[in-house]
This record gives sequence, structure tokens and C-alpha cells, in this order.
Amino acid sequence: MAGAAAATAALVLTLRLYRPWHLRWGSSDEEVHGQLPGDEVVPDPTFAATRAITVNAPPERVWPWIAQMGFGRAGWYSYGLLDNFGRRSSERVIASLQEVQVGDTVPMGPGGGGLRVKGLEPGQWLLWWDGVGHSTWAWRLGSAGPGRTRLLTRVRIHYRWTHPTILFNLLLVEPWDFPMMRKCMIGIKERAESSNYDA
Repeated sequence: MAGAAAATAALVLTLRLYRPWHLRWGSSDEEVHGQLPGDEVVPDPTFAATRAITVNAPPERVWPWIAQMGFGRAGWYSYGLLDNFGRRSSERVIASLQEVQVGDTVPMGPGGGGLRVKGLEPGQWLLWWDGVGHSTWAWRLGSAGPGRTRLLTRVRIHYRWTHPTILFNLLLVEPWDFPMMRKCMIGIKERAESSNYDA
């Protein structure tokens, strides 16, 4: 009985405190409520997270790290054992991965599936989506002063409660999205501030 009560209390704390905090990690009220490209694709999300970080490098040094992201590409700059099958994410900007076009696939894992590029403005924003309108992942780079970038990312998902993907959303997205996204954004910041480029 005591164990059930403790579990219930932990769940309540998670839903009331931790989840609202991590869904807007690093973001201001203005950033959370402001519009980003792709918001209209998933107008009524079940899961909506806006995270932000300030990078001490101009947008043109941040953009290449985002452009090359993806499983089997430069990786996700997160926990390689979990998101890249043990392979470390690239520590260098890779010239051959910099051409991004609408319709390109961004591999999320092995098997060839993933999100697709729905729109972009190089150096300013990039939008990935699932191709049907149930999920989007947006990136926006804005000026935070001379030589600095305000990097925002927003994930919007509309859960389909009777679809098999609900297990993925509840078992992987809900508990793991924030730790991996936080690590990813810090990884982008560290790399952009050092900016190593392949020839």
C-alpha cells in the first residue's frame, strides 16, 4: 500500500512539476508562446516542447552542425550508446553533409526510416516532419547579440492513442526526449563554439 502511494506521488510530481519544466527548458515565455515554422502542421499537439540555449558563436557557425544531423550521418550529439548505436557523434563539420533540400530524409535510426525535411531557410531555420502531419521537429537560429546565437528547437507530436506508435511515444519520447535533447543542444553549443571543419 505504501509503495503504491509513493508511486502515485512520484507520478503526480512528475506530471505537475518535472514535465512542465523540461518541456520549456532554457526558453523564455516569449519563445515558448512565439510562432515557429511548422506549428501549423500539428495544430493540436499532445506533446509540445520548446527548448533554447545561447551559443557563443554566430548563426553561420551553428547551422552546419544542425544541417548534418541524423543517424548514420553526423549523429545527434547526444548519448551515442543510445541514439547512434555506440558510434560517437561527429566532432567536425562534414562538408559532404551540408546540402539540405526539401524532401530529404533525416534518418532517426537504423532501417532507413525517419523524418523528412519540410522546409528550411539556410542559416535561419530547419523543419523536419513525419510526412503525414502527426509530428514536427523545428530548429531556429536567431541573433543573441554580436557573435552569439539563440538556438531554439521545438517538437510537436499529436499522439494517436490507438496506433502502434503510441508505445514509442509513451515509452521512449516521454521519458527520454528531454535528457537526450538537452545533451544534443549542449553538444551543438560546444561544437559550434570550437567549430572544427573538414576540408
